Amino acid sequence: MKVCHFITRMIVGGAQENTFLSARGLVEAGHECVLLSGPSEGREGSLLARMGNPGFAVVESPLFVREISPWKDLNAIYWLADYLKKEKFDVVHTHSSKAGIIGRIAGRMADVPMVVHTIHGLAFGPYDGFLKNQLYIRAERYAAKRCDRIYAVAQAMIDQCLAVNIGRPEQFKVVYSGMELDRFLNAKPDPALRAELGIPENRPVVGAVARLFPRKGYEDFFPVAARVVQACPDTCFLIMGDGPMRSEYEKKVAELGLKDQVFFAGLVSPDRIAEYIALTDLVAHFSLKEGLPRVAVQALAEGKPVVAYPLDGTPEVVLDGKSGFLTPPGDHEAAAAAVVSLLKQQEKRQAFGEFGRNLVRDKFPWRKMSDFLIEDYRNFLAEKKRKA
Repeated sequence: MKVCHFITRMIVGGAQENTFLSARGLVEAGHECVLLSGPSEGREGSLLARMGNPGFAVVESPLFVREISPWKDLNAIYWLADYLKKEKFDVVHTHSSKAGIIGRIAGRMADVPMVVHTIHGLAFGPYDGFLKNQLYIRAERYAAKRCDRIYAVAQAMIDQCLAVNIGRPEQFKVVYSGMELDRFLNAKPDPALRAELGIPENRPVVGAVARLFPRKGYEDFFPVAARVVQACPDTCFLIMGDGPMRSEYEKKVAELGLKDQVFFAGLVSPDRIAEYIALTDLVAHFSLKEGLPRVAVQALAEGKPVVAYPLDGTPEVVLDGKSGFLTPPGDHEAAAAAVVSLLKQQEKRQAFGEFGRNLVRDKFPWRKMSDFLIEDYRNFLAEKKRKA
């Protein structure tokens, strides 16, 4: 098979890692793959630059940008349709909202035999404005009519789409976002890294992994941290991520009197995040918008329980009372109580962590994801050929 994976930018991020591994799986299985994207610019850095030689062709076009740009987007559709037709792909597989809309339209224009899309997270939701929601819902409805399959990284994404009449039930399949789990399953705390970060020895650590950006949960994380310290004064907090809100969050930490207990690690590269999570006792993730939080999968792979909100796909990996706790969004008291409960009960932490490790080991190996996609491509194309 000849497959084109298309995403607007290959920065360091969950959707991008999913795309990279899906493409790598194709090549390892003997298929031809091209990864198509726009410029990979941003504070996060380029994933391709960090991952080294990918083993598949990468084509970059300045026409593909994340922001809505009607003139560029129209040109992108026609350029992409021409490229797909000329290269004679069997499958075009798009990722994320913007590339999904452009790519599915272009794929149909080019008569690509199979056009598929992966939802990593929805561009609309209860925390977005009415006009933005309506724009994306209508665009997704239009694009859904122009593809054969819609994969989602969580059942919650499918339910939300069907609730607003995006796609047909038979189009959807859940494909959990596979990861390279070995480095998380085998991670051990490194005293030298702990010392480098300035975290005192023998003190519990609560971790957070997310961009320093609105809705990523820090507006709740820091007030929760202040409550946790009241019950467990020795607790430290490790922030793994960077972003435009860093200076504002540092001021907030100082206002809360947590300056000596909150440690900002900055942007951590994907190949080192396992080392940093290994320093924690548990992870708190209060993002208001996720597909399925990769940080929860990574933390559980290391046996670290997770406290989070029951939003989007989070309950599919953070099982309340089994691999962590789910608390009502915005309820700082409940979230702090959950964190304190785990900090004070080592046996519970270990039991939750072990349950989580087994769950993740079963559901999230990246080759399981890749094998499923390849088999689904094959079956669809074979059935289409049989009916022709």
